[in-house]
Amino acid sequence: MFTGLVETIGKIERVERRSKGSRIRVHAGRLPLGRVRIGDSICVQGACLTVVAKRGNVLQFDVSRETLACTTGLDRPGAVNLERALRVGDPLGGHLVSGHVDGVGTVVSFEPIGESVLLRLGVPKALRRFLARKGSLCVDGVSVTVNRAARGNAEINLIPHTLNVTTLSRLAAGAKVNLEIDLVARYVFARETGNHA
Repeated sequence: MFTGLVETIGKIERVERRSKGSRIRVHAGRLPLGRVRIGDSICVQGACLTVVAKRGNVLQFDVSRETLACTTGLDRPGAVNLERALRVGDPLGGHLVSGHVDGVGTVVSFEPIGESVLLRLGVPKALRRFLARKGSLCVDGVSVTVNRAARGNAEINLIPHTLNVTTLSRLAAGAKVNLEIDLVARYVFARETGNHA
């Protein structure tokens, strides 16, 4: 479980293709690795991945074909948001994030408004029912608040701090992003519709 509060920006340095997916090598940047062990979970650009190797400041993760099929940005070198898993007693400053990407959204626009940026995202149809004004959404591993949801889009205001400490500052119209809906919205909706076991 994560919070969506990115700890640092890392970088996928290498992607090794394998028969059942790929192995990625990630330079962890300034992520504190003292308590990170093989088998631990790290949120990488919104996806919960398991550490399979650790050497110095570099972590390796196996990424399954299923994960590659429903995410973006894990199949090539580039900057990634990183967050270690929550421990009991850690502050929950964002919202509860599982690291299970629900779909890929598309940046419709990325417009500066004063010192902030208005991010407008096209959200896949299957996820739109989970959006709520002032509700939570996870975008590339970043906990954000939806200011407005209409006509298949989610509008989000990004403050300078968020832009400075995450990869969201690199977005532009047409870019793809990993989306995870709010856990509370998921389970409330499942209960109301009977869409559960």
